Amino acid sequence: MSSPSKRREMDLMKLMMSDYKVEMVNDGMQEFFVDFHGPNESTSFTTHESLMLVLFRPRSEVSWISFPASGLYQGGVWRVRVELPDAYPYKSPSIGFVNKMYHPNVDEMSGSVCLDVINQTWSPMFDLVNVFEVFLPQLLLYPNPSDPLNGEAAALMMRDRPAYEEKVKEYCQKYAKPEDIGASPEDKLSDEELSEDEYDSSDEQVVGKPDP
Repeated sequence: MSSPSKRREMDLMKLMMSDYKVEMVNDGMQEFFVDFHGPNESTSFTTHESLMLVLFRPRSEVSWISFPASGLYQGGVWRVRVELPDAYPYKSPSIGFVNKMYHPNVDEMSGSVCLDVINQTWSPMFDLVNVFEVFLPQLLLYPNPSDPLNGEAAALMMRDRPAYEEKVKEYCQKYAKPEDIGASPEDKLSDEELSEDEYDSSDEQVVGKPDP
């Protein structure tokens, strides 16, 4: 049986070989960023992966599986922060989105992902590739508003699905473009405010310019 450190190294290498862009935070291989592309509505899962979907969700949540999010996050790109505990793979990784996402099971401010279920069902047989090719895509395609981290998104999804979908698309356009990777929501807001200030300043200069 391989040691936790050896398993971390193997799983990280496997993730990189699966064409995921990985950026290490330090040399310890326990904290890193991964660029994650939103799944499209044609994303399909193998029988094994579909079984994992059921394993990742308690019985009370399975009813929502029949109402996919229809590729709402397709085209979006998110930077995902991953932290591996010392006991990985015997304990599940901690996962959070760096750039903003509008989703019932993702905290809008911190980007934390609701991992109660994965913590309950996590097994050493799962690895990092499973997280990015199965768990996260299924989380986005099949949101569960009955156990939310974002109560507003959950309520809107259940009350007014078209309005919810528009909100998701708005966030994707505003925060999940390729150039947004690595920029925190605060940085993006500051850039937008700076651009507005520069525009206002430019207008003032034109208005105050004396006639020749």
